[in-house]
Amino acid sequence: MKHFKILLSALVILSAVGIYLPLQAQDGITIHQYRQVAPEHMQEFIERETTYWSKVAEHAATKGNLTFWALLVKQGGFDLPNSPNVLFINTYNDIDNMGGTWNPSEVFPDVPVEKMETMSMSKVMHTVYLRTAHWVEKEGVVPSDDFNYVVMVYHDTDSPGQLIALENEHWAPFIKSAMDAGKTPQKAWGNSVILSPSGPDMKATTLSYDLYSSLKDALAPNWTDDASFPEEGLAKINELENGRRISYVYRIVQVVNPNADN
Repeated sequence: MKHFKILLSALVILSAVGIYLPLQAQDGITIHQYRQVAPEHMQEFIERETTYWSKVAEHAATKGNLTFWALLVKQGGFDLPNSPNVLFINTYNDIDNMGGTWNPSEVFPDVPVEKMETMSMSKVMHTVYLRTAHWVEKEGVVPSDDFNYVVMVYHDTDSPGQLIALENEHWAPFIKSAMDAGKTPQKAWGNSVILSPSGPDMKATTLSYDLYSSLKDALAPNWTDDASFPEEGLAKINELENGRRISYVYRIVQVVNPNADN
């Protein structure tokens, strides 16, 4: 994982199409798999994933263990030859019972595997395990309309449990109130704990994410003049963090979420 700090260096905004991101069960485990796909293979890669593997994910979701699947493609970046440009997000109720989840023959019995597979045109660079800690959203949001972009922010701290607790105590109620009152264009907020891997080269132990309906709002969210931030709580949060936060950018190509209301 010595190159994970490269992964955590680009501004990440996820362009979502009908996404209800990520409302995983808190006792489930989420896997972020980062792959690198050569530009000349990207179109075919996306076509195969959306044509075949999204349908396999939908079928797997009916069995109850897979609760979320998403395909995201990085926008921009630097040191591109050494960086991943595709992110898969998968959430499981039982991480020890994934056998049979990705069996395409149950959905496409007459399609040769070589016509569907994408591993030959991609390279897995990182695999990260997370657990969702909290989630709040603006009252009355319609995910398919309002959740179009996400700013994902990685935090580095020696006390991830304490940082999550402080965010949930101070930031979660504030941002919920601010969203409901129209003081920010933000539509939802959540955070997660990074379970594995860990170590100094990771440069991150928790993840938070801010959802918006437009790219402009995600890049430069405007707050009303009467917004009153929880300064004392934010100071406690900042004291626990090591260095600057890192935020990232991906376009969401497709999502499978059986728990979505829309």
